[in-house]
Amino acid sequence: MSLIRQKKSRQLLCLSLLLCAIGFSISPIYADGGAPQLAYVAGTTRGVSIIDIAQRRVTGTITVAGHPQTVLLSLDGSTLYVSQPALGQVVAINARSGKTLCVAHLPGQPSLLAFSLDGTVLYAAGQGDSNVRALNPTTCAVQRIFQTHEPVYGLAVTASTAVNATPSTPEQLWITGSTMLTVFEVDGHLLGTVPIAGGPQYICIPGGFTAYVTTRQGTVVAVDLNTRHIIGTLLSGGQFGPMDYNAITGEVYVPDRLHNQLDVLVPVTADAGTLPKEPVRTLHMSSSPQSIAITSDGLWGFVALANGQVLMLDLPGRKDVASITVGGVPQFIITGLYPPAVSATPAPQKTATLPASMPPVGTLLLIIAIILATLLAAISWFLWRRYQMWLTGQRSPRKPLK
Repeated sequence: MSLIRQKKSRQLLCLSLLLCAIGFSISPIYADGGAPQLAYVAGTTRGVSIIDIAQRRVTGTITVAGHPQTVLLSLDGSTLYVSQPALGQVVAINARSGKTLCVAHLPGQPSLLAFSLDGTVLYAAGQGDSNVRALNPTTCAVQRIFQTHEPVYGLAVTASTAVNATPSTPEQLWITGSTMLTVFEVDGHLLGTVPIAGGPQYICIPGGFTAYVTTRQGTVVAVDLNTRHIIGTLLSGGQFGPMDYNAITGEVYVPDRLHNQLDVLVPVTADAGTLPKEPVRTLHMSSSPQSIAITSDGLWGFVALANGQVLMLDLPGRKDVASITVGGVPQFIITGLYPPAVSATPAPQKTATLPASMPPVGTLLLIIAIILATLLAAISWFLWRRYQMWLTGQRSPRKPLK
């Protein structure tokens, strides 16, 4: 009997240790997108290619005509928005089925898209028109028009950084034109303009107080969001594409199409005094980088290359981990937010928002595994102690038989 109990106790202890090891080995890869594990690349052979990040390969394609340029995901990851400049339209597509949900026919070869911070307004524009249009993402109907009086080269939305700003203060729409930045509150109020030498083009606004703007003459400048004054020139001598930033470190990744590299910028602010030497580091590519997307946890980067490849980067490790063939000439890549900020199947006229503190599925599995392992370890310890007590009783001094 004692041998049986001892064997069972050891089996339970081994099982507990095994579960602990399994729990700590859970390490899923999450895209920076509302569609977990997926990235979307525009400009590939058939339009938009879908990459399964865990498998590191293309697992699907959405046929989109009109030389698709920019792609965005809805916050719940269910809808893909694609600009089609050659057709003069923006289309909303069901990300799972590929079915067209609605179409907005717009002037000016719309190639640019940006979302409001809550995802309830979609802004669209192109270089062939001087207006930015605010669209209803559900119906594609035009809700408001912002007149800039210049061809539009870039869009970005940010919260107000004014000292007296409150949660009800309108967001700001920053628009790059042929000679200057134009800044609106999203209710249509014009806040001002910022002349940019060299012709502003792409714009990136990380969380903070600085906008990063590329120019068509090959520079990158920093602009203070509050004062709308230029902080300084950070890079020069390149041909810079759409940027993205690491939400954990604040670093900005700038594709340099001319030199086949990514330039990494450290965050700058107007009150920092002397500007840091930029770039803080450079990542060399095998082909011209067209666009970059960085996951919200700051772990992974995805670079669309002109040779029809998407390069997957381990950002903390500062190395590439995979090269994925997508074909065509990729123009833009997106992975969105993870976990989804909104339920993928909300009730009609009701938005189901996940709590900000809600952990990802992988974290929940890890917690459950650790709890189960702890319980089993406690049971194993209890049985082992009972066995030791029983064994001690069996070994207690006895009067010898005569």
